Amino acid sequence: MKRARVRARVRELGRGRVRVRQEPVLGVLGVLLAFGVCEAVSRAGIVRRSYLPPASEVLARAVELAGDRAFLDGLGATLRAWALGLGLACAIAIPLGLLLGSVPVVDAAVRAIVEFLRPLPSVALIPLVSLLLGSGTETKVALITYASVWPILFNTVYGLGETDPLAKDTLRAFGFGRLSVLLHVELPGTAPFIAAGIRISAAIALILAVATEILAGFGEGLGIFIAQAGTATDGTRDVLAGVVWAGTLGLVIDGVLVRCERRAFPWTPEHRPRERQARPASASVRGERSAADVSDHEVHP
Repeated sequence: MKRARVRARVRELGRGRVRVRQEPVLGVLGVLLAFGVCEAVSRAGIVRRSYLPPASEVLARAVELAGDRAFLDGLGATLRAWALGLGLACAIAIPLGLLLGSVPVVDAAVRAIVEFLRPLPSVALIPLVSLLLGSGTETKVALITYASVWPILFNTVYGLGETDPLAKDTLRAFGFGRLSVLLHVELPGTAPFIAAGIRISAAIALILAVATEILAGFGEGLGIFIAQAGTATDGTRDVLAGVVWAGTLGLVIDGVLVRCERRAFPWTPEHRPRERQARPASASVRGERSAADVSDHEVHP
């Protein structure tokens, strides 16, 4: 019986590793399929080329932009605003989340304000923030920060609630104070939740950086390039090339953050191959609840 169980376990782990290795291949196949469909639709004349240029031309233009100094300067401006806004969001949300999750009185006092502000779409605040801060990088950074705070904040609060109560009680029994419990138990236990919130906020921050540039129409950046291309004759190719760059940036940023999470928190369920391809309900509770906490703001970035 023991040998049979060991063999079954080995086969199960082997299948998990194979599936994990297949994921990148399937992702590449999906991209190639979408590329081929877009190319065929445009070449066949199903959609006018002025509306949907061939995917090969869009990709060639995106590669060409890599050598355009003005485009790269704008891309750098977008990334600087993204990084600064996300950094400020972390600096605000993590301490505030630790405070709200540790002190119920404070949480009760500010909960109504937080729930009022959270659903407000950030793009709707562009006119107000532009009047207050002017038409510069400050407006982009402020809106990015506002939109990015919420996933990190709520993941931090939720993570504190999920820390092991037995570990906290043990430290208190040995005379450790609230600060020591926070530093030695609650903060390490909350770190994976904070990292997940940062990864969600990183995507939201990039969306806001580009969207603010497009809608506000000032300054420099990837969004400005897309907006200007959209007003030009036959500018669809440049618009889609800019979109390709935005999507590629998002993919690279998410990939880097996922790799950092795996290295920093390898024990979490979503980073174990077996649970990833046959995840039980108990292992998915964290992801479902965390997603529920931030879903409202993801719909209205």
